Amino acid sequence: ITSAVAFDILPLKLHPFSQSTPTGLDCMGWKRRISSPVITDGALDKTALTDDVGSEEDLYEDFRSSNHRYGHPGGGGEQLAINELISDGSVVYAEALWDHVTMDDQELGFKAGDVIEVMDATNKEWWWGRILDSEGWFPASFVRLRVNQDEPMEDYPLKVEGGKEDDSSSGSRRFGMGQTTKDQMRTNVINEIISTERDYIKHLKDICEGYIKQCRKRADMFTEEQLKTIFGNIEDIYRCQKKFVKALEKKFNKDHPHLSEVGSCFLEYQTEFQIYSEYCNNHPNACMELSRLTKVSKYVYFFEACRLLQKMIDISLDGFLLTPVQKICKYPLQLAELLKYTNPQHRDFKDVEAALNAMKNVARLINERKRRLENIDKIAQWQSSIEDWEGEDVLVRSSELIYSGELTKISHPQAKSQQRMFFLFDHQLVCCKKDLLRRDILYYKSRINMDDMEILDVEDGKDKDFNISVKNAFKLHCRDTEEVHLFCAKKPEQKQRWLKAFENERRQVQLDQETGFSITEVQKKQAMLNASKQHHSGKPKAVTRPYYDFLMRQKHPTLPTTLPQQQVFMLAEPKRKPSNFWQNISRLTPFRK
Repeated sequence: ITSAVAFDILPLKLHPFSQSTPTGLDCMGWKRRISSPVITDGALDKTALTDDVGSEEDLYEDFRSSNHRYGHPGGGGEQLAINELISDGSVVYAEALWDHVTMDDQELGFKAGDVIEVMDATNKEWWWGRILDSEGWFPASFVRLRVNQDEPMEDYPLKVEGGKEDDSSSGSRRFGMGQTTKDQMRTNVINEIISTERDYIKHLKDICEGYIKQCRKRADMFTEEQLKTIFGNIEDIYRCQKKFVKALEKKFNKDHPHLSEVGSCFLEYQTEFQIYSEYCNNHPNACMELSRLTKVSKYVYFFEACRLLQKMIDISLDGFLLTPVQKICKYPLQLAELLKYTNPQHRDFKDVEAALNAMKNVARLINERKRRLENIDKIAQWQSSIEDWEGEDVLVRSSELIYSGELTKISHPQAKSQQRMFFLFDHQLVCCKKDLLRRDILYYKSRINMDDMEILDVEDGKDKDFNISVKNAFKLHCRDTEEVHLFCAKKPEQKQRWLKAFENERRQVQLDQETGFSITEVQKKQAMLNASKQHHSGKPKAVTRPYYDFLMRQKHPTLPTTLPQQQVFMLAEPKRKPSNFWQNISRLTPFRK
């Protein structure tokens, strides 16, 4: 089926409340032909708006109905240029930023890094493309156009007859004044990095001056807490990126871009880029708050008026706020492409190589922190399910479940043994007892401070401290009080898993100290409040299967040394319809023996 016919007969799909942004968002240079009303230091000057283009509502309706699109796929110069190239018979390639899981037979599935031939880009949301023999729709926001459209599909260097590399001395293709193909490709990538950084700075400036500044003037519409939720720390990001782009421009060789040495800039700012972690973690909250506000028409008109006054491209606020998430995830892609076209002899090669690894680590750290913050809600829900809880909340000191399982605890005096359920978090080990009749109900019994403990492996046989024979045992010894806790597992492999878990717990604590990871008091209180609301809504106070499965899954407190590339870019992927899996599985009896 041809792409032209496909647009006539296949149903187009529209995204829900924007969770993704068109690929052309970096093209910020488009200007709108409208007069610029003045916003005073007080409230939004509606008189100025009315004098030029009518009321806020009229202004919004006028531009909405005109169906103008600027600088992004679906309208404007870039989108027209794509379709003109396709119409002229040129092949246009796009590179996948994230995995696209095929939802039906009309969609084109692919993985991050795949190269897609764009066959029709008429629609702004969904494009028609091809990979090998497969064709179908795919979301435009999942891809970016390749910088080097003329690059052959096989990896550089080019091959000649006999399978040998075609070097410059044997007649490789050249561009301009003796520039090789690879140098030209590197020039293209360098130019893209510089231009997109400049566009991104303008984009951040537009958000800070076009939205935040005006919102602060409307205390009747926004509280400071609301603005913090919606915009996060984007002003800090703006200040950081302004310094970064200045450093890049100092390293940019205008006469010979391929000789530019930009790798050191990324290495210099890798620590500062960690401020994106806070922004990415807050982004889901921003989307929810915006979704709530935009149900009220006055906020829709206000946000649209802000966008028009700042002469920003035709994308809603939630779309603009997604770009910092996409930007930090795009750096590894750009650096990987830059490294691909940088000769090992180039002075920038080692720095680019190190910068690529550094930015991947930044993305991993952001993903890890996002996962940890998502876990605190589950930990709070777990605690709310425990009967007779005493003392401080788990979240006061912990944010990660390392391991859990059943152990026999042997206590002084008389070496009394008790079967208990233990949950190892960072900094503490929580002990619970199962209900005799309902095994899915747990009662809080005690906890052990792991910061004061050392782990002792105990050989099978008679233990001199407790004067009993033990098997698969280990001890926790308190260095301050000399208190000793003896535990026995049912099997040797279970004992080994516990010993490994204790090592991982200490490693996790050390890693958190090194990276400065912490959870704010507000986040802790909100998680416990949410858990309390769920409990009072009528749910049974028991460890439901999803939480139990969650607890049993958490056996790796640190990231593996290698991470699938698509996970690095998972942050900005639009959410799909939630699965009913947990609703079905939660009907099972938890902790069934």
